[in-house]
Amino acid sequence: MAYDLIVLGSGPGGYVAAIRASQLGLKTAIVERESLGGICLNWGCIPTKALLKSAQVFEYLNHAEDFGITVKDVKADFGKVVERSRGVANKMSNGIAFLMKKNKIDVIMGTGKLASPTSLLVSDDKGATSTLEAKNIILATGARSRELPNLPQDGKKIIGYRQAMVLPKLPKKMVVVGSGAIGSEFAYFYQTMGTEVTLIEYMDNIVPVEDEEVSKQLGRSFKKMGMSVMTNSEVLSVDTKGTGCKVTVKTKKGEEIIECDVVLSAVGITTNLENIGLEEVGVATDRGKVMVNGHYQTNIPTVWAIGDIVPGQALAHVASAEGITCVEKIAGLNPETIDYNNIPGCTYCSPEVASVGMTEKAAKEAGYELKVGKFPFSASGKASAAGHNEGFVKLIFDAKYGELLGAHMIGYNVTEMIAEIVAIRKLETTGHELIKTIHPHPTMSEAIMEAAAAAYDEVIHI
Repeated sequence: MAYDLIVLGSGPGGYVAAIRASQLGLKTAIVERESLGGICLNWGCIPTKALLKSAQVFEYLNHAEDFGITVKDVKADFGKVVERSRGVANKMSNGIAFLMKKNKIDVIMGTGKLASPTSLLVSDDKGATSTLEAKNIILATGARSRELPNLPQDGKKIIGYRQAMVLPKLPKKMVVVGSGAIGSEFAYFYQTMGTEVTLIEYMDNIVPVEDEEVSKQLGRSFKKMGMSVMTNSEVLSVDTKGTGCKVTVKTKKGEEIIECDVVLSAVGITTNLENIGLEEVGVATDRGKVMVNGHYQTNIPTVWAIGDIVPGQALAHVASAEGITCVEKIAGLNPETIDYNNIPGCTYCSPEVASVGMTEKAAKEAGYELKVGKFPFSASGKASAAGHNEGFVKLIFDAKYGELLGAHMIGYNVTEMIAEIVAIRKLETTGHELIKTIHPHPTMSEAIMEAAAAAYDEVIHI
C-alpha cells in the first residue's frame, strides 16, 4: 500500500506529526517497535511526573502539621507508587491509540528501516517483513539513556532512567550521577520517598544549564531536605562486586568512595540512529545527529527527520513543534521556522525550575547592557499561604530596547508560569508593557510582574 507519509517512531514528535498530516489530508501510517507514545509517554515525561506527584503528596503529609492538620502513621507503599505511575503511562499510551484511530492513521507495529528514499522495510516481532511505500518519510526515532565507559549499565546495580521508574523496592542508598532535569527529578523523588541520595555533578553547579542563581537555590533546597550534593566531582569507577556498589569519586579534595545500593546514571541521552537505513540511503549525519534544513528535510528530499535525532533541544515539546512544522511544509504550506532561542525548559522536582532565553551570564557575554529584576516568593502572599515560599522569579531585560532576554524561575508551580514568558518573548513585549499588564492577586504569577517592576526600580512589594 502506498502512503503520502510514513512516520517512523510514535513519540511526541512522531505521533503529533502523523495527526497533523492526517488533518491536512495526507494518507498517513506510523511505524512503532515498542509502545505508542514513545519514551515520553511510556518511560519519560508522563510516568516520572506521576512518581513525582506521589513524592509531593508524601512530603505534604509529612508536613501536615505546618497546615494545622494532624496525620498519623504516614507510610509510602513504594510498589503502589510505581504501579500508579505505570497505570498513568498506560492510560496515556492508550489515548494515543485512540487518536490514531480517530485520525484514520494506520499503525504498524514493528521495527522500521529505510529501504529506499521512498520505502520502509518493517520487521515484526515474529520476523516477518513487509515493505511500505510513501511519497515522504519522517524519521522520529528519538533517543535512549547515554552510557559512559566508566558507568556501564547492567540494569540492576547501575541503572538508567527506565529501571529507575520500576525498581522492585526502595533502595536505602542511591548515587545519582548527573544533575540535569532527569537526575535532579529522580534525586528529589528518591530522597523524598526515604532513600539516602548523593547527587554528583561534574560541573560547578547542579542543573548546570540554568542561571547560576537558580542552580545555587536548588542546591540549597536539596541539601535542606537531607540530600548530599557534590559538584565539581567526577565518578571514576563503580565496583559492583558484593551486595552493593562502591563508587569512586574524584573531587577537588581528592578521591572518595561512596557506598550505595544502586547507581543511577543520568548523564544525558544518545540518539537512536543505528539500523534505520541512514547509511544505505545516504542520509547525512554529523556527530550523532541527522542534518536537516529549517523545515527538517534531510539531504534526501523525500526523507525528513525531527525530535531528539536532529540538532536542537532534546525536549518533547520541541519534537512536537518540529513535527507540525515539518508536516506543514510537506503538505505545501509555508510554516514559520522554530525559534530555538525561545524554547522553555522545565525541571519538575520540588521546588520546580523553569526557564527560557538567556542566562544573565550569557546575556553579559553577548554584550548587552542589562536591567535585571528579581522577586522572591518569600514576598508573595500566595506562596506563603500555600506553604511554598522558597525561590524567586528573575527577569533579564536589554536596557536599551526593553526586550526580555531571559526568564529564570525556581519555586512552587513555576513550570505552569513559564508559558507566559514564552508568549511575551514571541510577541516582543517590553519590560514596561509587562509591568502594566495587570496580574491577578493573589497568585504566584504576580511575581513575574513584580520582577519586571524590580528591574525598572518600580517594585512595590519588596
